[in-house]
Amino acid sequence: MCELLQNVTLFSVLAIAIGAVPGALSRYYLTEFCKRAIGTNFPYGTFIINFTGCLLMGFFFTLFKGIKGFPPEIDLLVRTGFLGAYTTFSTYGYDTLTLWRNGKQGATIFYWAGSAMLAVIGIVLGSYLAKGIVG
Repeated sequence: MCELLQNVTLFSVLAIAIGAVPGALSRYYLTEFCKRAIGTNFPYGTFIINFTGCLLMGFFFTLFKGIKGFPPEIDLLVRTGFLGAYTTFSTYGYDTLTLWRNGKQGATIFYWAGSAMLAVIGIVLGSYLAKGIVG
């Protein structure tokens, strides 16, 4: 375990931490906004966050990979820190079970399958958008 940590720099740890704070806050505020604006009978916030998180993951992965000499710490800040705190897979699982237990089987299936499909679509779309920038 100690050998694995030898390559971890303080700068890398700080990059992840600095990215995680705005990621978590963005998740919280977007979830609250969706509850107030759209309602609470479906987990709209988590649904939107998981799609946009996947879109951003695909976009930034492709963008960063396409830039020679791109600093790995920025990648850690954005993809591990921000997006790691922003996306909500555990909440997705919880919300799926809650919908099911509340007798909303149709909404459960839509949410469960729709989230998975939008995740893949988001990754592909984000990658496509970044390729337009880096070629």
